[in-house]
Amino acid sequence: MFTRLTLTDLPGPLRGPVIVDDLGRPRFWAVAWSVLALNDTAPATKEKRLRYLESLYAHSDSKFGLGSLDSSLSLLDMDRLSRILETWFISIANQPKQSSSDEARWQTGYEFVKFVVSWKVRSPVSNVHLKGLQSSLDRLTHLYKQLRVQKPRQADRIRSLPANIVQSLYEHLDPSSKANPFTRNHTRWLVYASFILLLHQGLRRGELLLLPLDAIKSGFDGERNQERFWINIQSNPYEGEDSDPRFTRPSIKTDHSIRQLPVSSAVVHIVQSYVDNYRGRPGHSFLMNSQKGHPLSTESLTKIFVKACLALPKDIQAQIKAHLGRPNITPHDLRHTCAVIRLNQLLRQGDSMDEATQKLRTFFGWTRASTMPLKYAAAVFDNRLTSVWSEKFDSQIEVLRALS
Repeated sequence: MFTRLTLTDLPGPLRGPVIVDDLGRPRFWAVAWSVLALNDTAPATKEKRLRYLESLYAHSDSKFGLGSLDSSLSLLDMDRLSRILETWFISIANQPKQSSSDEARWQTGYEFVKFVVSWKVRSPVSNVHLKGLQSSLDRLTHLYKQLRVQKPRQADRIRSLPANIVQSLYEHLDPSSKANPFTRNHTRWLVYASFILLLHQGLRRGELLLLPLDAIKSGFDGERNQERFWINIQSNPYEGEDSDPRFTRPSIKTDHSIRQLPVSSAVVHIVQSYVDNYRGRPGHSFLMNSQKGHPLSTESLTKIFVKACLALPKDIQAQIKAHLGRPNITPHDLRHTCAVIRLNQLLRQGDSMDEATQKLRTFFGWTRASTMPLKYAAAVFDNRLTSVWSEKFDSQIEVLRALS
């Protein structure tokens, strides 16, 4: 089972996500691996890998007995470890429906076993048995390193949204709209501010949920003789990891994700309206505040968009299903959409593709070597986007300034 340790008496590296058995006891080698190998990993990535590893523990318990994986690792029972890995691989590969995470799950479990065995073999303990295991480790690596879970063949779909779907979201999430599916003004403005920041700023879900109350900064631009606004994308400077009550704690993905983004005055107006009139005065510093006065959670943000999609017209829902292959829009779909629109704008203003993609890397927090911007190039020329949004993306929101 997957849980989270939050006791303040525990050392920092031991607090956070942990795998436990059916009796609630931490899995020994999973904890060791988490501390030794994942200590510098982003919290969200660490949690994902532990969830993958949890399935290996569950498989081993069901096939070889409770605690069999940790026992095999402690005793360096290479024969049983091989059987555990082999049967687990077969169970993943023989699923009736493959998912995109199956390969990552297999590789995580294999690397975990390899890490623990290698660490024990290299230990300074003078033991002939341990020293003789190097050949067994080499055999383990040779047998399983090349195994791959066959992924289902599918198109590399860019999940940017066509303009008519985005327009429908604007209309239905408008806090003054009669079609808005949320009844409370607090929730309407929370959803609307989240939607605008995700779409116009291209934020990741975790980046949005980490924003502090004073996320938007301002300063006077002497060259343009006007005030300018920006957002610093970083960890919340007022909250420590231990003070975040959310089960799934948002985090900054990588060092490259820490960046500064320009913000239009229209977006500032909407966020400030939410803060001044609807956010309330909770006992935390996070910008996005739930109806109960808690920081907005990852799970709640996901449910928000599920409910929003159910309120859209049937023909728009059918287009979403046809375009995305699923019935609901996610926060990351808005980030994809923002990337396509921004790239289109840069190309139309005269930037070369190289210049435009490099600016995109900076804006969206990708590394200089990232190929992500190139995945959006084809979608830029999709008429469903360019014909409507090439000139109107930033100005569309100006229409909504009259909202109180």
